[in-house]
Amino acid sequence: MSDTDLTPPVALPDDVALDLLRHGELSIEGRLVDASNATLYCAITAGDVTAACVYKPVAGERPLWDFPDGTLAEREVAAYELSARLGWRIVPPTIYRDGPAGPGMVQLWIDEDTLTDVVRLIRGGSSAALRRIAVFDAVVNNADRKGGHLLPVADGHVYGVDHGVTFNVEDKLRTVLWQWAGEPLPEEAIDALVELRGTLERDLGDRLHELLTTREVRRTIRRVDDLLAIGRHPEPSGDWPAVPWPPM
Repeated sequence: MSDTDLTPPVALPDDVALDLLRHGELSIEGRLVDASNATLYCAITAGDVTAACVYKPVAGERPLWDFPDGTLAEREVAAYELSARLGWRIVPPTIYRDGPAGPGMVQLWIDEDTLTDVVRLIRGGSSAALRRIAVFDAVVNNADRKGGHLLPVADGHVYGVDHGVTFNVEDKLRTVLWQWAGEPLPEEAIDALVELRGTLERDLGDRLHELLTTREVRRTIRRVDDLLAIGRHPEPSGDWPAVPWPPM
């Protein structure tokens, strides 16, 4: 099948996308061969609406020494749930469901603006969208924020994808977004973290407990508390490689 035969991406409101991902018929059209875990390009159809999506079945997850087997898909969903509560639309609509290769993560495919130079965007150090992602990554303890996991779109927004290695109880933050290390958090980030902290004690916390261990949820709350107490972007600890390899 050629690229021209693939179902094209479709921009949808989050509520419409989530309903489609949950209830639509999922059909596999291709595989992203560069991905370390099974990552499938699919069409999702319900009624007269069809969109492209990513499907990562649990059965295709490669075992990791520092993450429990079979948990990456649920971590991706947890990252979406937390992103949605922050209100920054970092993670595309993502759900956990059964599919042709068994249960796994299904996420709306984002039509990336290929004219945007991601390396230049990162090096510029002035993108408010990237700064929000840096804060988000500190909260979810993202161990693999590569440049290739940043998806700029035509309206200037930047999405982040590939959040399978998140929410570890140990400090695992590895990212290409250290430009703001040690700088005071923007006021909008502090306001968003305060609001997030409240939801972690209520419905968001309940939802994360369905996807993560109790200890992982507690550590997430602790990371939010630490960010608010220090009021600054985190700095590399020196105990863990600060940048993922390869960085892109």
